[in-house]
Amino acid sequence: MSDTLDALERRLRLLEDREAIGDLIARYGPLADRGEAAALARLWTADGIYEVVGFARAEGQAAIAALIDGAHHRALMADGCAHLLGPVAVTLDGDEATAVCHSVVFRSVSGHFVAERVSANRWRLVRTGAGWRVQHRANALLDGEEAARAILSI
Repeated sequence: MSDTLDALERRLRLLEDREAIGDLIARYGPLADRGEAAALARLWTADGIYEVVGFARAEGQAAIAALIDGAHHRALMADGCAHLLGPVAVTLDGDEATAVCHSVVFRSVSGHFVAERVSANRWRLVRTGAGWRVQHRANALLDGEEAARAILSI
């Protein structure tokens, strides 16, 4: 009976971890669309990295918040935008995890939404006392380059 309960406990924790990671990633888009830079940055660890390949590399929560507060993102918000992510494939390894997904940023142009950016994403996450947090996110345009496609490898 003890072995069965231990197995069920492990399976439950795995499901809870996957759900928590998926929820964390799902929070990114609405926070970005609302311009909630500080709340978005708190999805990362204090020393976390957000790497937008070919555009910016932000290290630490203050630098990550500055991306959302920056002129480029504020202009995107002023036009109207939507950040969509998922579905997310999660690989767990104890208190660390890797997740991969696509993201699309839509921008309103003349009353119609167009895909501004279609990207591959790789998230490295760690379990902290406050729950799962992003240690590193790499985001690269799916522009035909092999490096962007490689980000999606599971």
